[in-house]
This record gives sequence, structure tokens and C-alpha cells, in this order.
Amino acid sequence: MTQTQRIVDAVTAAIVERRLMPGTKLAEQQIADIFQVSRTLVRQALNQLSRDRLVVLAPARGAFVREPSVEEAHQVFEVRLMLESAMLRRLCETITEAQVATLRRHLADEQAAVARTDVPGRTRLLADFHTVLAGMLGNEVLAELLGDLLSRSSLISLMYQSSHSAEHSQAEHVAIVDALARRDADAAVALMGEHLGNVERNLRLNPRVSDLASALQP
Repeated sequence: MTQTQRIVDAVTAAIVERRLMPGTKLAEQQIADIFQVSRTLVRQALNQLSRDRLVVLAPARGAFVREPSVEEAHQVFEVRLMLESAMLRRLCETITEAQVATLRRHLADEQAAVARTDVPGRTRLLADFHTVLAGMLGNEVLAELLGDLLSRSSLISLMYQSSHSAEHSQAEHVAIVDALARRDADAAVALMGEHLGNVERNLRLNPRVSDLASALQP
């Protein structure tokens, strides 16, 4: 892995796990000091993150974690619903007992992270649930598209998820897996629609800007 990719991965992970909030300034020199690299490499990483729509490069002001609009939030969740509904219908036709067992293990990890109030862990696991589903279809393009949408969803979720809403999301995942285990496509799609609707309704629009060094420290 290159140094540039290492910085990109660290910033992306910090955003997905909600350690870096929208609006946070990404100071080049500070990032260079954290990773002990040149500002040129940091600039390359920030340019890549800008192309990934996770960072905004403002002339004469520097780089900031992007702040999506409310309209963009609605659009992202609308696309997720369309994509994940089709994904679940296909998965109901092909899912194996071994895959159901894999999902059950993932649910157990989610539940454990929620129970111990592991905010970064539960945030990552709750998002990974959707990529695990996509991976089971063996379609790399689908997995990449959904990964991008999940990163943008995490960016849109401007505050850390509350324990209550995390528990609720985890319970909804259990219900979706139960429907998949029954090969009940209609139920799975309806449950996913309800789940994504609840996640969207829990969005908060008052971001808390966190400290850059504590968020990115390796």
C-alpha cells in the first residue's frame, strides 16, 4: 500500500466511523505530521478523496470533509433503496445455508458491539452488513457501488448514532436476515425499505467537528 492510499484509507475510515464529522478542516501540514509524509503526498490523497466526493477542496481555504445537502441525503437513500431492494430479491433466489450462517455471525458481532457501546465498531459493522449482502452475489461492481453509497450515507449521518437508534438498526438487520433465511423476497424488501427509511429519519443536521489529530492518529 502506498503512503497516499494509507492516508486515503485512514480519512475514509474516520468518516465512515464518524470520527471525522462534515465540516472538519483537513490541514495539510497536520496530516503530513501525523503520517510523517510530505505535503505533496497529502495533497495527492486529498485530491483522491475529492474525486470520491468525501472531501471539498476550497480555493485559498484548504480541504474540508464534505457537507452534503439535505436534498443529496434524500437522493442517496433513494438510490440505496432501489439498489438494495433488487439485491435482496436476487439474493433470495441464490442464498445458501452457509451464507445465512455467515450473516448470523455478523449479526452476533453487531449485537456485541452495540452492547459494549463500541461506537466506531458498531458503526462499521452496521454499515458492513449491507456490503456483506452485496458480496454474497459475487458482483464486484455492485459491491463497489454500494460501498460508495455507504460512505456517502455515513458522511450524511452528521452525528454519531445514538445507542437507541443503533440497537434499532441491529434489530432490523436481524429481521432482514430472518426473511432471507425463509427466502421471502417481499418481506425482505419491505423490511429493508423500513430500515433505510428509519436510518434517514434519524439524520441530524448539526454536525460536531472533531479534532483532526485524534481522529486520524494511527
